Amino acid sequence: MTGLSISGLALFAAALAVAAFSPGPGIAAIVARVLGRGRHGAFAFTAGMAIGDIVWLTLAVLGLAMVAQTFHEVFALLKYAGAAYLLYVAWKMWKAPAAAPDIAPVALRESRLRLFLAGLAVCMGNPKTMVFYLALLPSILDVTRIDGLAFLELSMVTLSVVGMVFAFYVGVTLRARRLITSAKAVQRVNRGSSVVMAGAAIAIATR
Repeated sequence: MTGLSISGLALFAAALAVAAFSPGPGIAAIVARVLGRGRHGAFAFTAGMAIGDIVWLTLAVLGLAMVAQTFHEVFALLKYAGAAYLLYVAWKMWKAPAAAPDIAPVALRESRLRLFLAGLAVCMGNPKTMVFYLALLPSILDVTRIDGLAFLELSMVTLSVVGMVFAFYVGVTLRARRLITSAKAVQRVNRGSSVVMAGAAIAIATR
């Protein structure tokens, strides 16, 4: 058995935590969605984003430069699909009825698979995530020396770190959402979240 050292895993976890915590289109999408829709769909959406990190990790280990060139069209399609979904959600938020949270109609139910795939597309097209795995990861670890056990360790650390970061942002946003008590405030939050979501979509589509 080989794998990575504790210090190597700790360095990777620390670097990933800094990258994941820093605001970007993915975090903006999570915050805007939770503000506009509440808890509904948050787990499926963030789960898709977390798996997207595993996909990028896998590509880094397999040889990102070659894979990225070979599947450039696929990445471009995922990027625009994620941006299109965020624009769709932004439009729905802008048009959402202005009702106080305790009397607001139940949010439109979206399938968990659809939300998962949307989160995956957002992560795959997120420039901040790409930068970490394309540029920073090879400077933190020697990806050519990662074996099966090391990859499993990195995957578990990745899911743990991004899971905690996403849970933190969802929790904080839910607390902030509970402070909204008037219909007018709900309308402002919905439209503000719509603008943030649209901005995240533009950031993803144009980089």
